[in-house]
Amino acid sequence: MATLTTEGAAHGADVSHEASGMPQLAIETFPSQIFWLLVALVAIYFLLSRVALPRIGATIEERQDAISNDIERAADYRRQAEAAEAAYDQALADARAEAGRIADKTRADIQGEIDAAMAKADEQISAQTAESETRIAAIRDEATVAVQSVAKETAQALVAALTPDLADDAAIDAAVEARTNA
Repeated sequence: MATLTTEGAAHGADVSHEASGMPQLAIETFPSQIFWLLVALVAIYFLLSRVALPRIGATIEERQDAISNDIERAADYRRQAEAAEAAYDQALADARAEAGRIADKTRADIQGEIDAAMAKADEQISAQTAESETRIAAIRDEATVAVQSVAKETAQALVAALTPDLADDAAIDAAVEARTNA
């Protein structure tokens, strides 16, 4: 048996020596490798086309829809912001116009009050001026009378001292009055 074992081992050594190398490259196994390759490719094709690719397509479509919705919402927000800005600008312009009207009305009211105060002051000044002119006229008249009286007395004293015989009081009064009125 020992010889048999050695012969078998020798024979097996020859077989393993003949089949040495990569089994995939052995031409005898090509048909079965090609068959299983085709089976694997068909299985992968059906697995990808029926399961993986529809899921990927659905995910891509969901993302595209979400992006489209986000873009539409952003456009809506932009339109709303523009409308709010336009409303703000309009409200600001209206407020400025109203402030201008209020300022103009206030200026007109103040000007009216100033005009009324000026008219009242003018009336007071006119009244005081008329009163002052009346007093001045009275003082002037009194001064004129006093001047005439002093002038008459002085003239009578001078005429009496220079020419006592010609001292006529009526003529002296007429001469002084003519001189002071001129």
